[in-house]
Amino acid sequence: MALTTDLAKQAKDASILLSALSSDVKNNALKEIAVALQKNKDKITAANKKDLENSEKEKLAAPLLKRLKFDESKIDGVIEGIESLIKLADPVGETLSATELDKGLELYKVSCPIGLIGVIFESRPDALVQISTLCLKSGNAVILKGGSEAINTNRALAEVIAEATVKGGIPAGWIQLLETRADVNEMLKLDQYIDLIIPRGSNEFVRYIMDNSNIAVLGHADGICHVYVDKEADINMAVNVTTDSKTQYVAVCNAAETLLVHEKIAKQFLPKLKSELDKQHVELRGCEKTTKIIPITQATEQDWAAEYLDYILSIKIVKDIDEAIAHINTYGSGHTETIITANKADAKKFMDHCDSGNVFWNASTRFSDGFRYGLGAEVGISTNKIHARGPVGLEGLLIYKWKLIGNGEIVADYNSGKKKFIHQKLNKQFKI
Repeated sequence: MALTTDLAKQAKDASILLSALSSDVKNNALKEIAVALQKNKDKITAANKKDLENSEKEKLAAPLLKRLKFDESKIDGVIEGIESLIKLADPVGETLSATELDKGLELYKVSCPIGLIGVIFESRPDALVQISTLCLKSGNAVILKGGSEAINTNRALAEVIAEATVKGGIPAGWIQLLETRADVNEMLKLDQYIDLIIPRGSNEFVRYIMDNSNIAVLGHADGICHVYVDKEADINMAVNVTTDSKTQYVAVCNAAETLLVHEKIAKQFLPKLKSELDKQHVELRGCEKTTKIIPITQATEQDWAAEYLDYILSIKIVKDIDEAIAHINTYGSGHTETIITANKADAKKFMDHCDSGNVFWNASTRFSDGFRYGLGAEVGISTNKIHARGPVGLEGLLIYKWKLIGNGEIVADYNSGKKKFIHQKLNKQFKI
């Protein structure tokens, strides 16, 4: 048996046991992870230092180095996330609906874990902690494949988490770490064991996963996010929200990449915005109309479809909100869009017609995040239109099963007309 197959089988077996564990056991294991991360700070940061040194030698871009860095403050941040996750209600075993099919014949729709989830993510060590703890809280086993740049950090984190959770009462083998591209290709064939794959990366990467596996895929593709400054926007608010959306953390998928500006406010707004973004050393690229107002490089067609993950922002002046919405629905990735306006009707139109998982009014795109939504961090952002969309937190890692309780009923009695269904909705929780 191939190594990857063996790991998947171990994780699948563990997922069955994990799915039925109590909230107390899972929360205790999460507490053990938090304690272990604190205790092993030196081990983890030393491993991360190796990754940073190797990446600097390979001349990894500065924003990507920032993403890779996992220092004590980052560890404190993921511990805070775990503590927040512990406080959330257990989503497993919740009765979603109950129906009395006939007297004494009751049908329940009950939430349950998906099973074994494979997650392929970028070179962000904090993502490994977030993903694994979310899977644990939701009763799922997980196979992780992080970016090669973070190989030492990911190894250290996976070891710490695995040891801590076994101590906390979780079945061994529930968390597995893959390290090579060959492992990923092998994983894609394991539909016998893996129930869902969540790839975080470019559209091309997500498409490759979809085309090369029979496993269900929850795609998190490019984050081409937009800020639209409407004609009735407050100028200072628009500058602040645009600046935060672009520069608060540029190397993430919810950072703004394109700014759309109504032509009636462009001459007032753009010079003030440029003055602010110049302080952050943001390179601006604009349409022909924009370059006539502020001295910047002219944008190309490719810029409208670019996820920079860097200090670069493309700007386009539009004639009205309809053109802004059309641009977003043409070039966007379905991630996050925000409108800055005092006009409630325009805000409603924007939020109703932009075909994205997250649509905001007068708020930074950077709020598009599982932790900020109170979901207990996130496994990724889904730009799909399936059971989970937007930040995928606990609820996105659940499915449901139908549970039927009877007293010896048989279908023949209903087919013959001897008995009749009543299909009465019940206001009760499933319990045995």
